Formats: sequence, structure tokens, C-alpha cells
Amino acid sequence: MSRFFRALVIVLLAASCGGGGGTSAPRNLDDACSILQQRPGYLRAFRAAERKWGVPVHVQMASMYQESKFKSDARTPFRYTLGVIPMGRQSSAYGYSQALNGTWEEYQQDQRKFRAKRNDISDATDFMGWYMAESNRRLGISLADARNQYLAYHEGRTGFSRGTYNSKAWLLRVADEVASRSVTYQGQLARCPVRR
Repeated sequence: MSRFFRALVIVLLAASCGGGGGTSAPRNLDDACSILQQRPGYLRAFRAAERKWGVPVHVQMASMYQESKFKSDARTPFRYTLGVIPMGRQSSAYGYSQALNGTWEEYQQDQRKFRAKRNDISDATDFMGWYMAESNRRLGISLADARNQYLAYHEGRTGFSRGTYNSKAWLLRVADEVASRSVTYQGQLARCPVRR
């Protein structure tokens, strides 16, 4: 193999391994410390959102796990008609935070962050913090209440205030799972060397 091709292979391998994890999720998503050790940029982003908006790191992480499993390019599945003809995606949700187009645009306008990207961990955590802080301000949901913050995040604040989630047993189960994961992550982060 020529030196040129060897150099090209090395460059391509380096590019595929760098840059904050690309689109792949970290391994061992049940361990907050493992996630943050694999992706140090995540910790910086979660901490920055916590400082700015007051949303604890473990609440952000549990919500992001549920929304995207920490995949930067996560999208909702396609809808099909007649079982085979694709009819577009289930929604416009995209990225780490699974923000919808309209909500993301509202965030960009409100925060004057017109270059923010949903597949950028720092922008996604800032969005999540902004949304949850607004839910706290408008609906009185504690920033540490992962269950109800998630319900308001999923249903929208209007849907939450109307109690639309009460007719969705599956969503109530998911919200309970988010709350449980938040407690698990909180305990792990308290003992995590990367947190110090």
C-alpha cells in the first residue's frame, strides 16, 4: 500500500472517531459515569445548562436518554400507508433533544441563537434547559421533578395543563421510567469521579 493511501486511511479513521461522538450513542447508557467518561463534551454541556437554567444534570440526562438515547441525529420513525408506502416521518422531532421544528424555532428566536443546531449537544442541552425553565415558570413544575418535566416536554405546556397525558397509560409509564432513571443517574453522579 502506498504512503498516500496509508495516510488517507489514517485520516479517515481519525475523522470517524473524533468530534464528540458523531451520530453513535455512548455505550452502557444505564451508567451516567460511563456516558460522561466516553463523552466529556456532554458533561460540559449539561453543566452549562444547569448553571444557566437550574435544571439538574441528572434530569437532563434522563430526559435525553428517553428522547434520543443520546444519538445526535435521532429522528422519529417513518409512517407508512398500506404497510409499504412511506408517508413521511411521524413528526419533525430531531436531534439529541427531539425538539420539533416549531419549538426549536421559538427557542432560536427567544434566545437569539439562530445558528443553534439540534444535533449539537451544547445547543440541545441549552434548549432542554430553556424549555424546562419555562415549564417551571409557567406551570410551577419543579426543575428537579423529572416525571412532570418530561410530561410537559412531551405533551407541550398546553397539553400538560389540560392533562392530556392522563388518557395515555403508555406515556405515564414512560414518565415514571424517566423519573426512575433520573434518580439512578443522580446516585451515580454523586459517586462519579468525572463529576468532581
